[in-house]
Amino acid sequence: MKLGIIAAGAALALGLAACGSGGSGGSGGSTASGGAGDIKIGMSVSTLNNPFFVQLRAGAEEEAKKLGAALTVTDAQNDASQQVNQVQNFTSQNMKAIVINPVDSDAAAPAVKAADRVKIPVIAVDRGVNGAEVAQTVASDNVEGGKLAGQELAKQIGEKGNVVVLQGVPGTSASRDRGKGFAEGIKAFPNIHVVAQQPADFDRTKGLDVMTNLLQSHPDITGVFAENDEMALGAIKALGAKAGKEVKVVGFDGTPDGLKAIQAGTLAASVAQQPKLLGQQAIENAVKAAKGESIQKVVGVPVKVATKENITEFAS
Repeated sequence: MKLGIIAAGAALALGLAACGSGGSGGSGGSTASGGAGDIKIGMSVSTLNNPFFVQLRAGAEEEAKKLGAALTVTDAQNDASQQVNQVQNFTSQNMKAIVINPVDSDAAAPAVKAADRVKIPVIAVDRGVNGAEVAQTVASDNVEGGKLAGQELAKQIGEKGNVVVLQGVPGTSASRDRGKGFAEGIKAFPNIHVVAQQPADFDRTKGLDVMTNLLQSHPDITGVFAENDEMALGAIKALGAKAGKEVKVVGFDGTPDGLKAIQAGTLAASVAQQPKLLGQQAIENAVKAAKGESIQKVVGVPVKVATKENITEFAS
């Protein structure tokens, strides 16, 4: 939900469970703890109104429990200002490490710098941070994934036709890198023309609305690339009976709903990520960083195209 850098969920609130103190900065929180002497880690996720990030959170919580770390997860609700407040609160609460899944890769920088000034290591997960140095970025190879999506869409539509692109949240490294990779992949097919690109913010409802509007001005399209499965599913709803037949849709993330749509034949393919693994690796390395151990600057989690032919490989 990957490389230039890869860009790659969590609960709510800001309560500090290990200390028993209440928190602010969101809408409630979840804490996984393994004991009184645990390393305290704060994690701010861009949104939990997306199955991909719910899986990411699950992986993080599983790893925290396994390692005996006290993990507090907050939901930024796709609000960059709220996320900055959450990270600042983690810093003032003396968390030993912070994990951030940025709402906006640029807007996250000041809060990351503030944590760095007091020697709290920050791990970026699924999306990078621009303008500030993090201890590590854990993400899928989004550029490579976008390139694979372009190649797969070309294959699905017979290497010719008009296509549209539904973009993610502007300012996120995931959207930028997936779009860059898709452009690289599709340019090898001169008979395919990208006739429109429009943001739908990684959101299913917005994907439906944007696709509905694009169909008015581009009724002859034969392909859609959506930078995540949620937007792809919205596009499929807008396309109705055309989805999977006259118009092929390729998504990104390999979410459970996306995989079901592939099985149903309405979604042609999805570039599958491993959100639980992203969450697990982020926490594993956050604990190492909190202990002063050295960690890699970048951890890449592989992606793979899921289609009806290989769908059994992705069953959870």
